[in-house]
Amino acid sequence: MTNATQSKRSASVTRNTTETRISVSLDLDGTGKYSVSTGIGFLDHMLEQLSRHSLMDLTVKAEGDLHIDFHHTTEDTGIAVGEAFNKALGDRKGINRYGHMYIPMDETLTRVALDLSNRPYLIWKVGFSKPKLGDMDTELFKEWFQAFAQMAGATLHVENLYGENNHHIVESCFKGLARALREAVTIDPRSAAAVPSTKGSL
Repeated sequence: MTNATQSKRSASVTRNTTETRISVSLDLDGTGKYSVSTGIGFLDHMLEQLSRHSLMDLTVKAEGDLHIDFHHTTEDTGIAVGEAFNKALGDRKGINRYGHMYIPMDETLTRVALDLSNRPYLIWKVGFSKPKLGDMDTELFKEWFQAFAQMAGATLHVENLYGENNHHIVESCFKGLARALREAVTIDPRSAAAVPSTKGSL
């Protein structure tokens, strides 16, 4: 069950299932302030990076069946954040729509490109040398990005060009997403009243 409210370019979403209970508040025109608590330390760290580097204000509170594993909480958090993002965008008038970023972190370089086209699609070319990063399964990062892209209405391409440290690889993906989103949601002053599509809607 999902309930949502919206004002300006901000939105709040509550998602409750038998597996997770999640609330998200998001402001696209914030300053990068965050309050994140999912019960998964590394996921909290990544969502904090997402907020700080996109300049979106983000509040996430999640409780899930972590006694089973981290899958449901990770995926459902991606769903809720993506849904709040989509609602905050509204009719998408005036946005740049496209964003891209190369993120270097020491030995790692990752490229992220996206189109806020309202046509969800994920290309994920990211590999890991170990099945876990701390207590978290590395395969779950793709699940988060897939859930976010689906609910946010984003065509999202994430490619780790090279790297060795799994922490750096994951963090560069989230920072790349953040910076690409920051570019894509910015209002183009030359076309602030128009939807950036020849179709007239996204």
